[in-house]
Amino acid sequence: MLVGGIDEAGRGPVMGPMVMAIAVIKKESEFKLQTLGIKDSKLLTPNRRNQLFDVIGDLCKTAVVEISPEEIDEAVNSTTDNLNWLEARKVVELINRVKADTVILDCPSNNLEAYEEYIQHRVKDKKIKLVVEHKADLNYLIVGAASIMAKVTRDRDIEKIKKKIGKEFGSGYPSDPRTQEFVKKYWDHKNYSKYMRKSWDTWKKHQKENAQKSLGEF
Repeated sequence: MLVGGIDEAGRGPVMGPMVMAIAVIKKESEFKLQTLGIKDSKLLTPNRRNQLFDVIGDLCKTAVVEISPEEIDEAVNSTTDNLNWLEARKVVELINRVKADTVILDCPSNNLEAYEEYIQHRVKDKKIKLVVEHKADLNYLIVGAASIMAKVTRDRDIEKIKKKIGKEFGSGYPSDPRTQEFVKKYWDHKNYSKYMRKSWDTWKKHQKENAQKSLGEF
């Protein structure tokens, strides 16, 4: 039996993509995840996550999907969509890419039943068993493995963006002063702002402040 886990990294940042990953392993090999010390990525150091990334890639079948700031903004700003349903669609995409008998999901929605039903209705293989829970990344090792895949991929994406634009902006999270300063300075920069989520309050407040300044000057 093949057991899969899905998790995301980068749901909350104002900078960069959200990354979702699936990891699938044979049920009888699942003990190897515990032997390796795999757990939710937030409980591991960056160095340990990087070490485990390649090991998980060898041990499991994996796939990742990267969701751009533009796609996130489109969902958040929509009257008929939101971030949870966008995430659910990416879950379907991952399940359809990697074969599994059971897939365990870390669910972002308060309505577990509706979330599960939405996904079950859209996956190609209707025989797949879904386990949809909150805190699944803490409770299931295979979801922890997926969380490591997602987190390392996103961290590497952030480093690539910094290299490309030649600027340091910290972690990309609104709680990071370096990120706040970067967004404040470059919120409307044609080359930098495309990496920002414009549906986030962190970005919108600078747009609003500058609009009010322009009106004041007028």
